Amino acid sequence: MIKKIIRYEVRLWIALFRWVFRRPLPLPPGTTGFQYAGGVKLILGAFIGASALEIPILHLILPWHTVRMISLFVGGYGLLWMFGLLATMRVHLHLVGPEGLRIRNSITLDLPIAWDDIASVRARPRSLPPGGSTQFEDGVLSLGIGAQTAVDVVLARPLVLPVKKTGGAPVSQIRFHTDTPDELVAAAGAFPRSEVA
Repeated sequence: MIKKIIRYEVRLWIALFRWVFRRPLPLPPGTTGFQYAGGVKLILGAFIGASALEIPILHLILPWHTVRMISLFVGGYGLLWMFGLLATMRVHLHLVGPEGLRIRNSITLDLPIAWDDIASVRARPRSLPPGGSTQFEDGVLSLGIGAQTAVDVVLARPLVLPVKKTGGAPVSQIRFHTDTPDELVAAAGAFPRSEVA
């Protein structure tokens, strides 16, 4: 568990470094990346803004020097961490390329699907019902961002995917969010065995 937390933190700070210094991850030839952070940009921006205000306010109202320094450190770390979370979404994009479709969510999800396993890809915006950003029902796996999905991927055959929420049950359709669903669907249409509807 501790190793997992450390690995997550290290990857988050690497993503922040890449984002700040404009060093995107290299893409394989013929592959296009697609953003998905737009669904949470407003909420995350509000948290970042509130945290940025909280740091100087606590510094002014706390009477003890040591507590002020601890508060400054914790607040600063938390603020940078939230920027790092946004950076993971900006660096680890959804990918469409010759190998297939790669659906991502920050550094917590990386789901490659080969074109041979995909029957169709289509743009269809949806709002998720309450129940979290990852939902699974009747073979449909929804991977939402900001409680919404924008693309439906119908699989050629049910697949067991490494997503905990499925409990090992086969998945027949995947719904996920991207900021530019029409562009992603058009890019998917350029590859064989993906019938865009």
